[in-house]
Amino acid sequence: MFPLYRALKRDFSEDNDDPCPMIGLGLHNSSVGYVTYPQLLPVFETRASPSHSPSWTLPFSDETKGNNNNDKRLKRPPSIPEVLGDYRSLSSNSGSENFYGILSRSNSVNSLPKLHFRDHIWTITQRYLASEEAAQRDKTNSEVREAEEQEDGYCADGMRFVQLLVHCAEGVACRDKSHSSILLSELRSNALVFGSPFQRVASCFAQGLSDRLAMVQPVGAVGNMEPMMNIMDIASEEMEEAFKLVYEICPHIKFGHFLANVTILEAFENHSFVHVVDLGMTLGLPHGHQWRGLIQSLANRPGQPIRRLRITGVGLCVEKLKLIGKELELYAHNLGINLEFSVVGKNLEQFQTDDIKVNEDEVLVVNSILQLHCVVKESRGALNSVLQTIHKLSPKVLVMVEQDSSHNGPFFLGRFMEALHYYSAIFDSLDAMLPKYDTKRAKIEQFYFAEEIKNIVSCEGPARVERHEKADQWRRRMSRAGFQGAPMKMVTQAKQWLQKNEVCDGYTVVEEKGCLVLGWKSKPIVATSCWKC
Repeated sequence: MFPLYRALKRDFSEDNDDPCPMIGLGLHNSSVGYVTYPQLLPVFETRASPSHSPSWTLPFSDETKGNNNNDKRLKRPPSIPEVLGDYRSLSSNSGSENFYGILSRSNSVNSLPKLHFRDHIWTITQRYLASEEAAQRDKTNSEVREAEEQEDGYCADGMRFVQLLVHCAEGVACRDKSHSSILLSELRSNALVFGSPFQRVASCFAQGLSDRLAMVQPVGAVGNMEPMMNIMDIASEEMEEAFKLVYEICPHIKFGHFLANVTILEAFENHSFVHVVDLGMTLGLPHGHQWRGLIQSLANRPGQPIRRLRITGVGLCVEKLKLIGKELELYAHNLGINLEFSVVGKNLEQFQTDDIKVNEDEVLVVNSILQLHCVVKESRGALNSVLQTIHKLSPKVLVMVEQDSSHNGPFFLGRFMEALHYYSAIFDSLDAMLPKYDTKRAKIEQFYFAEEIKNIVSCEGPARVERHEKADQWRRRMSRAGFQGAPMKMVTQAKQWLQKNEVCDGYTVVEEKGCLVLGWKSKPIVATSCWKC
């Protein structure tokens, strides 16, 4: 072994008074090997009976204990000459015989002192252990330095990427294709899909800037676009798969479902005929996860049983919603609940009160999970029209879950920076939950969140549907539409839900002006609010 070889080499190459400290290695009459050190090693004699064989001992030196009590690191054991110096000094003291024995030497070659091989091996072993510990200590210090250097490197790379992205966004905003193309080329070569969290998010923003640069048109020109509710209406198979993974791994949507169901259950308390209008059916997520949880809670609630539950889904993916409805009806039937499911095949801007049949004997609630931001336009007419339609239905409560960020500002660079800050927090949370080369993580980032980023960065006019706004802006909009906020005092329940579902450390829940906000390390992600007419 190399460390042992190094220790042995050091042992036999120590500077000694004698130019040739090692005479030989052989076998004693007792078949124990020994090493002789002429005029250096003493002979230890005991005062026991002469019939007993001499015993050899190499005691610790005080140097091995260290001069500083706080220094717990092992120091290299002293060399043989250093130990001998201590013994020679002890031989001049009268009391040394009582502690160590008599120290004697002989100038005769035949009477050279002999050190037992096991004592020599003990010395070498101590040096070997000390050498190993020193090597481990050096390795630990090296790893700490590498980690610090790597962290500094990440910070430096992050600053460089921010500068590149901002300069590129400025060039794109000014329609400077030549300069922006150069910056985009540098971004593509350094923003790795499987790199650090900021490299990964930078790759998505680079794609958005590239798409925007490719679609540069004269000011005010916009393309025609088919009506849709959200980007999931035109989602590819990869995007649908990525959205399923988002629901399974990220707590954002499930957190909203949990709070919405708790609020709806409170609204349905002591009522037998209940009706839910779901705007968008949670982006067409298969199997109706939110409503399965609600149906089960209604089946298990004490007191008055549910005699009829009606669910109306609003969305353009009619066939997909009908399949979800059939599954839910079968699920509710097995739990003893009569479920009636219907579909309104329209987007929210076309949605009218006549599309919903409301019975006088039933309690109505409206549920919107990440939907209303899609009808926020440059003019407020579209959203106001939708909110007025909902208000005319007179629901007992409107539960709304929305991204808590300002991605709909009037200036491109402002919302670009807001989006960069927001999605950097999301990609950082994914880094804490999934390994670097996990294919699920890559799909979530590149096929779902990247599509949101590209819509925010590259699209304008009717094509831009990801128009997220802060909770304060929603509060003002809802108040103008005639809604009143119903405070959600469920912080304790929300925190218990995070613990029960073993959500990654770093996610927090806070109550902010009546809303419950789920955030990642103080950065808000989604806000849940409840409104009454």
